[in-house]
Amino acid sequence: MEAEGGSQGPALTEIVGQLRQELRKAKDDHNMAIGAISSLQRQIEIQESELRRIRSEKDLLQRQLREREAQIKAMCDKFCRLTDEQRQEQITVMMEEENLNLQQVVTEQESQLAEQSKLISELQETISQLRAEAVTTRLQLLKHKQAHKEIQGQAEALQHKELQTRVALEHISSKFERFRNKIIQAAFSVEGSRDPVAELTDDEVLEAMQKIINERTEFRRKLKNKGSKVSLHSSDSCTASPATGKRRNSSKEKGSDG
Repeated sequence: MEAEGGSQGPALTEIVGQLRQELRKAKDDHNMAIGAISSLQRQIEIQESELRRIRSEKDLLQRQLREREAQIKAMCDKFCRLTDEQRQEQITVMMEEENLNLQQVVTEQESQLAEQSKLISELQETISQLRAEAVTTRLQLLKHKQAHKEIQGQAEALQHKELQTRVALEHISSKFERFRNKIIQAAFSVEGSRDPVAELTDDEVLEAMQKIINERTEFRRKLKNKGSKVSLHSSDSCTASPATGKRRNSSKEKGSDG
């Protein structure tokens, strides 16, 4: 019994699931049917309204037709009662009225034609202005394109110049770095000088270069002073030798005289 109950459980769950699905489907179909019925009712109402409008127009046309038939019948009866002369006069009056109506129509048509001609002239003038504005706009667009092209060319030239400047700056920086290293090497290659512990600043490098310049200037000055002293000693010896010779000659002459 327990096995049968265990097997019936999933079966019942499946049946309930199917029933729920069918119920949902039935609800969806019901909703769709209600929507379709509402749509059909709206269409029927629209058709009925259109049918009432057509019937009303039909009744109106039938009344107008009956009125026209009555008017025509009355006019026929009237013409039948009129004499030939009266008919002629009536026809003349009707023709005059028709001529007046035609003249009025012609006048209205001429007025409308004049207004249309004026409107056409204004439209042509507007078209001419728009064409001129279009030409001006095109010219401005061409100028903007040319200016953009020139600016782009200038920008490219500036970029090229910037690149050249960067290359030159890197070259100068490299030369300056080599010159800086030479100064540091010259400043600290002297006997007794110690190598710098940390990296030297530019001010310290300039100070070392100034020190080298001052030392070399002082060395040259000393060499110059030493050279001037040597030349003075040589000139003094040259001037003293003739006097010594004279003294020697005079002593010799004195000995010969004795």
